[in-house]
Amino acid sequence: MTRDVPALEIPFIREMAEITYHMWKFGWDERNGGNISRILDEAEVSPHIDLNGTGRVITLSFPVPELAGKIFVVTGSGKYFRNVISDPGMNLGVIRVTADGEHVDVLWGFNGNTFPTSELASHFMSHIERLKVDPNHRIVMHTHATNVISMTFVHDLDEKKFTKTLWQMCTECIVVFPEGVGVLPWMVPGSAEIGRKTAEKMKDRRVVIWPHHGIFGSGSTMDETFGLIETVEKAAQVYMLTAGHGIKQTITDQELADLAKAFGVTPAPQVLEV
Repeated sequence: MTRDVPALEIPFIREMAEITYHMWKFGWDERNGGNISRILDEAEVSPHIDLNGTGRVITLSFPVPELAGKIFVVTGSGKYFRNVISDPGMNLGVIRVTADGEHVDVLWGFNGNTFPTSELASHFMSHIERLKVDPNHRIVMHTHATNVISMTFVHDLDEKKFTKTLWQMCTECIVVFPEGVGVLPWMVPGSAEIGRKTAEKMKDRRVVIWPHHGIFGSGSTMDETFGLIETVEKAAQVYMLTAGHGIKQTITDQELADLAKAFGVTPAPQVLEV
């Protein structure tokens, strides 16, 4: 429950409402597509939400003791991103993982007895892996980015080749995601298997492509994560606009190496040797 504060006046609720609306406006999250989870610090939650919770407890389909005590704001299962900004309490929830890692306490939201996203397994598994390599990690974001999906139908799904093509589409790409992107084979969404495979890729990169479905991204802030996905999507859009038109020039390997050196990033060595 909130401490008599309108939901959209709570900073992290407003942030979620605004970003989900932007993603819907971009056409990335049709119907109930897409989901986001963000780790919250107790200090930013307690002024606005009663940490004793609502009394509602949800049993997880898998234990996550690594996340015990952590608080998340999460989009709801079957909820439309376009509706979050008009009714946050129905479309979002704030949850805390219990000490045994087998349940979550609902602290706020998920009104009408609704539930967290069906991709919660994939989110939690990716959070666990990203926290191991980046203590500032906070966000996991999944969206149906149109051109990324389109690209998976016409481009080789080898992740080295996929990464190289994206880097060559826009000058900033190798700077924004020098570690490259992971690419999974097609898998049934919402399953523990796709969660495990995505988390495995997240050990050394922040973007994973789900062919014919969408993209998973992670980061330390909402802006960083959205910007990461936005950059990958822009590169995919340029590819889809140019593929089949007889490309006459592109960013060369040497130019990619020069960019990496100029901006002080280390590109994935399996994709580009510098």
